[in-house]
Amino acid sequence: MRKLIFVAGAAVGYVLGARAGRERYDQIADATRRFLDKPAVRNSMDTANQTGRQAAAAAAGAVVDRAGDRLPDPVVEKLREVRRTGRAEALEEDVA
Repeated sequence: MRKLIFVAGAAVGYVLGARAGRERYDQIADATRRFLDKPAVRNSMDTANQTGRQAAAAAAGAVVDRAGDRLPDPVVEKLREVRRTGRAEALEEDVA
């Protein structure tokens, strides 16, 4: 996973810093699209997404368990919803 993040960061850095022009940018963007369309990459991204959701649910549960009585009721309810559904988007809806 660290290698993938490094490669992605290097690609983004190159694209942002390159002075090779639009043609080279289009080549890199096309290669990136082809890479992201590979089934193995999609499966890895889905797995990482699911792992992140599980971690968010566990973290929300830990916060409710340890500090739930000191938090406002709407916050506790949102954290419980995250723990129950595993979806951190519930928190972002009210923030925006």
